[in-house]
This record gives sequence, C-alpha cells and structure tokens, in this order.
Amino acid sequence: MFRKLFSTIAGFLGFTQTKEEIKTAKEIETKANEEIVVKKENRRRKERVSEKKLEEHKKRHEKITLSKTLVKIDEPVFVEDNWDSSVFVIPEEEGKTRFTDLDIPKPILHAIYDLGFKYCTDVQAQSLPNSLKGIDITAQAQTGTGKTAAFLITVFAHLFNKPSEAKRKHGMPRSLILAPTRELAMQIEKDARLLGKYLPFKLVSVVGGIDYKKQQNILHSGYADIIIATPGRLIDFLEKKLINLSSVEILVIDEADRMLDMGFLPSVRQIVLSTPPKVKRQTMFFTATMTFDVKNLAESWTRKAFDVAIKPEEKTIDTVEQITYITTVDEKRTLLYNLVIKKNFDRVLVFANRRDEARLLKDTFTAYGISCSLLSGEVDQDQRIKRLESFRNGKIRILVATDVAARGIHVDAITHVINYNIPQDIEEYIHRIGRTGRAGATGIAISFADEDSSYELMKLEELLGKKFECIYPEEDLLTPIPEQFAKIKPQKSIPSVKRSFKGNDNRNKGKKRPIRKGNTGKKEGEEKKAD
Repeated sequence: MFRKLFSTIAGFLGFTQTKEEIKTAKEIETKANEEIVVKKENRRRKERVSEKKLEEHKKRHEKITLSKTLVKIDEPVFVEDNWDSSVFVIPEEEGKTRFTDLDIPKPILHAIYDLGFKYCTDVQAQSLPNSLKGIDITAQAQTGTGKTAAFLITVFAHLFNKPSEAKRKHGMPRSLILAPTRELAMQIEKDARLLGKYLPFKLVSVVGGIDYKKQQNILHSGYADIIIATPGRLIDFLEKKLINLSSVEILVIDEADRMLDMGFLPSVRQIVLSTPPKVKRQTMFFTATMTFDVKNLAESWTRKAFDVAIKPEEKTIDTVEQITYITTVDEKRTLLYNLVIKKNFDRVLVFANRRDEARLLKDTFTAYGISCSLLSGEVDQDQRIKRLESFRNGKIRILVATDVAARGIHVDAITHVINYNIPQDIEEYIHRIGRTGRAGATGIAISFADEDSSYELMKLEELLGKKFECIYPEEDLLTPIPEQFAKIKPQKSIPSVKRSFKGNDNRNKGKKRPIRKGNTGKKEGEEKKAD
C-alpha cells in the first residue's frame, strides 16, 4: 500500500523511475553495503594481526631477557681467601656430624660458614666421608635431604685438591652434573655458585628451552670446569661436537629414577658412554626410589660404590609436621581460604592432582584478591621460571602446582605445603612435602582427605609405616567466604578419573557403585548408564 502511495506521489511530482532504474539503485546500495562489511572485516583482521605480532614481540623480548639472566658463564671473582677457620666453632652433639669434622678444603668451608650450615644431614654424614676420598656413591635419598650439597662439596673438593695440569680445549669439563629437568639444573647451578664463591672454577648450565645460539657462543668463547646439564640439550651439543666429555673426572647423576620415568634412559646411556670408563672416573648416583631397573643402572655405572639409603620416614616424620583434615569436596575451597587468611600463611605451595583443578584454584584465589600463580605442564617453560622466581622473591603468596613441580624445585622459607588432593601416586607424597622442612629445617604439610581421596590414606600409611591422625577442621576454618566473593563461582568440576587397581581390575565387575553425595550430580539412572 505504501509503495503504491509513494509511486502515486512520485508520479504526481514527475519523479517516475523505471523498474530497471530501481533495480540498479538496489544493486548499487547492496554493493556499497558489502564494501563497508569487507572494509570492517579487513580492519578487524589487521587489528588481530597487529595484536598477534605485538604478543610475539613481547614473548621474544621476554625470552631474550630470560636467556641473558639464566644462561651465563660468569667469570668467578676469585679473591685470596685469608679467612680464619678458627672462627667456625661448632659444639659437639651426640649423633651429629659437624662439617668441621670432615676433610673439606678451607674455601669450601668458608662458604659453608657463610651459609650458616653447621651439622651434616643424614645423607651428607654418610656420603661425604667416603666421597671426599674418591669413592663412588650410590644414594637413595628424597629431595630436601641435602644431597645437592653432598655432591657439590665433593665436586669442588676434588677439583681443588687435584688441579688440572693439562691444557683443556673449550667444551671439555672436568665434572659433569646431570639432572632431569631445567628447573633442577638451574637450582643446582644456583647452589653451586654459593658453595663455590671462594673458588676459581667456572660453571656452565646447558639446558633446553633457553636461547640455543647463546649457549653455543658460551661454549665457543671459554672453557668450563663444571657443566650442569639436562640430557636433551647435552646430547645435541655432543653430536655437534661443542662438548667433549672425555676429560670428565667426576660424574654426578641426580634424580636417576626421574630420568627413567621421563624416557631419558637412551640419552643418559649415550652420555655416560661418552665419559671415561668408570675405573677412571668417580661417579655419584642419586635416586629417590630404588627400583630394580634403577639398581641395575647404579651397579653398571659405578665401581665398588658406597651405598647410602635414607628412608622416607626418617625425613618426613622428623622435620615436617603432618596434619590431615577430614573434609568434603564442597568444603575444601573454604577450608583452604580460611587457613591462608586466618592463620596468615605467608608462602604456600598447593598441590592438585589435575591440571584443570589447579587452574580453577588459581583463578578462584586470584579473584579472591590473593596473589596466586599456576605451575603445571601446560604452562610455557619461560613462564614457569618467571613464576617460580616471583614465588621465591615473595611476590606470590600461593603457588598452585601439579606434580611437575614436586621435584627439583627449591624455594627457601616455604612455610606450608598443602595437598589439596592426596596424590594417586603415593610416592609423590614424599616429594611434595619435601618442598618444606628441607635440609633439617622444620615445615608443615597439610592434606585434605575428602570423600574422593580418603582411601589413599591407607596406602600412604602402609608406605610410611605409620598411622595418620585425621582431625576435623575447627569451626572458624569453615566460616563462609566473605560476601564480596560469594558471587564468584568456579566452573563445574570434572568428575574424578576412574582409577584402576593393579591385579584387581575385575574385582568390582558387575557390582553397583554407590552414589556419593555431592560427587558428580548425576541421577541414579545416569550413573548406571555411565558404568
């Protein structure tokens, strides 16, 4: 009707249009609209490309900065050590070995004095009297027992007491320390610089994930007395003939069981074969667990080794107070929040079994206004290092981690380790709580036993040979989270992974599984269907 009216008025005024003109006008209008859409899309695409380039530039800049700070061959500032060792007076204590009781060179003893160490830990007291004489060592010791200092003191003492007479080429170290992860290698380097600060020896870290060219240049430009390496990057440099291990006098293999778990055995074999025969070198072999395979490797790579075995309970019971709270899946976040806030926990390492749960905890507590960061396998290596440094420097209050962080990470003054989930691999419990109470210091480990994981306690008690006392949280620890955070709701949790029981996979076959309150939220029919 309106079109007819418009046509009538247009005709009356003399503005008549043919059908072709109308069609052409519509086509022009449509084309103009399409061009506008294309221009907008092109503009958006350019903006996305610019943002991507900016992000790539930032990452590249961060990587360059990181490589400059982490990959270095510092010329040691060697000063004539006129330190008077008589000031290092340590009272005798029954059952304890003093560092001054051992045949340790004065420059190393000076560094130990500066660090405030007085008495040897168990692994040091058993290994050092033998390793300082040049005897091979095979040690079963968990992280945090002081094993790093045990082999570093041995390495430095060997290099100090037996100066190199022959002129070595670049890339020919006198000592090789092999570690499974970059974080552990970097921590060993950090400890080595503290213990060797009064010695003229040069250290080089050869690890993956950091500027390849820079490490090449370092090896080309100078020689190194000690190389601390991870297997992958070391093999690469061996194949390119940037490193020659034929002059290695003392070989240290740390976390040998972890290397097996990570599939490094072929690489480690190749590396060991590149060093002199075991009769011409001293070997120190460290492992947290002594399986049949690990024992075979230790026997094949060492010669008449002195065996050291530090049982897990000797460490965990003596130096770490262990608390187990009986709670529920729904209450755990509230309990964790109140523990951190009301008890004023300062530097807390929280372990979760799954990445998604760790990510959720991190996001939740960040929203609560608590400085928190995530450390898991899905986090980029460079970011992992930066986050660890922030945690170490006190910029982060809570670090939420999966078991990727359970070994090889040493952060001073971790007051509490919290097992948000009891680990399914019970042996990981030892390595988790080993992040606190290190090297004789005391610490607190808290575990949450809920309806999904409490049965793991029986396995844990069997492993440690002790009964755990489980307690209910005090009322104030279950106080609801403040109202301003009440609207923050986590994403729906993914149901626990179905676990298998070795040798008993079929024991529950055909049986109905009980539906636990608050577990998955499924109806009875759906639960049966899922089975």
